[in-house]
Amino acid sequence: MKFHTEYLKFHTRKHREYVHITPQIEAIVKKSGIKEGMVLVSAMHITAGVYVNDNESGLIEDIDKWLEELAPFREDYRHHDTGETNGDSHLKALLIHHEVIVPITAGRLDFGPWQRIFYAEFDGQRDKRVIVKVMGE
Repeated sequence: MKFHTEYLKFHTRKHREYVHITPQIEAIVKKSGIKEGMVLVSAMHITAGVYVNDNESGLIEDIDKWLEELAPFREDYRHHDTGETNGDSHLKALLIHHEVIVPITAGRLDFGPWQRIFYAEFDGQRDKRVIVKVMGE
């Protein structure tokens, strides 16, 4: 089995942002030379996530609205007692989750028709990383 690891770096302009990263993941898979296996894409921060869904702007807005309804910004999170003010960002990241695994078949991401990979930032405007680990033969 072969392994290939790369890191994507982000510094979003907004506090919350959803970044389509499928093209970068496809390029890393191609560079790896792995034809059959899987790729792990994982946010390396506890206020960010990675998810698979449709690349449609209305849906992305719906996801953002849904997350804000479930984990709204509030002043009274216990986490804020530490001096941080990003309690909602941690909760949003839990809802999205921090990683996805996508199969690789014939050297390509083996997606359903509309599936794409996104990086979700919930406490942005600073440096963040995502690990991309391709595994297989």
